[in-house]
Amino acid sequence: MELERFLFLTVDGLARGAVLAVFALSLVLIWRAARIVNFSQGAIAMAATYLAFVVTSATGNYWLGLVAALLGGAAIGFVVERGVMRYVSSVNPLNSVIAALGVLLVIQAIIGMLFGNGYHPMKLPFSQSPLPWLSGLSISAYDLFVFACVGFVVIGLAVLFGKTNVGLRMRAAAFSPELARLLGVRSNRMITLGWMLASALSALAALLVIPTELGLNPHSTDAVFVYAFTIAVVGGLDSAPGAVIGGLVVGVLLSWVSGYLGATLSPVAVLVLLLAVLLIKPGGIFSVTKERTA
Repeated sequence: MELERFLFLTVDGLARGAVLAVFALSLVLIWRAARIVNFSQGAIAMAATYLAFVVTSATGNYWLGLVAALLGGAAIGFVVERGVMRYVSSVNPLNSVIAALGVLLVIQAIIGMLFGNGYHPMKLPFSQSPLPWLSGLSISAYDLFVFACVGFVVIGLAVLFGKTNVGLRMRAAAFSPELARLLGVRSNRMITLGWMLASALSALAALLVIPTELGLNPHSTDAVFVYAFTIAVVGGLDSAPGAVIGGLVVGVLLSWVSGYLGATLSPVAVLVLLLAVLLIKPGGIFSVTKERTA
């Protein structure tokens, strides 16, 4: 019985951690593209999820809602970058933080006025019941769907940044925008593309996790953002592998603490982990600062 409980908590933690890893990857992408911690990322993801909710409710088709969330997230990221963040002075780093918080409040207010502050239940494409042929591991069809989505995202990003010209231009614009511009790379366009890609990823993460929680409301991604931000800091804001590994570690930690010690201690455990990493290695466990200063 104890072994079954341990396996259930571990698999559940890995599934939740995989979703948090995708959200953390979106924060890492924007940090690498624009050197900004985007505190409005949760609100952008929440707004895209509302779009998926509307499309799914109108058509009854989850997959159309998924596509709408991805395209909607990318569109909102485009508007936020081109309409707000591009005009924020980089002289003081706090300017971008304040602007991002302003965007967050505006999006939450608009969504609240349109849909109200109540919770809206969302349907899952697959069951959360353990599969009979994997009952010993307590893995559900929805867990497999989550793992498949995260694997697709990780492989897709690795191919994009390692094998394509667009990915190489995005990396060049992130590491040295002025030098990349002199070499013919349209840095501003690459930064916009980074925001669109990151916003689409956060929309995917929100759409994966919100239906398993209480439901959709204007603040449903607040806690997800806090955990994802912790993961990005723990793994290193510059490190995509750090976001993935950190997400899985934090997901399992949350599941174990919640299952054995109580759900109220989960945020405390994450805070202790964050403080420990900041004290021991402030740049994050997988930070790649050396590559940037080389």
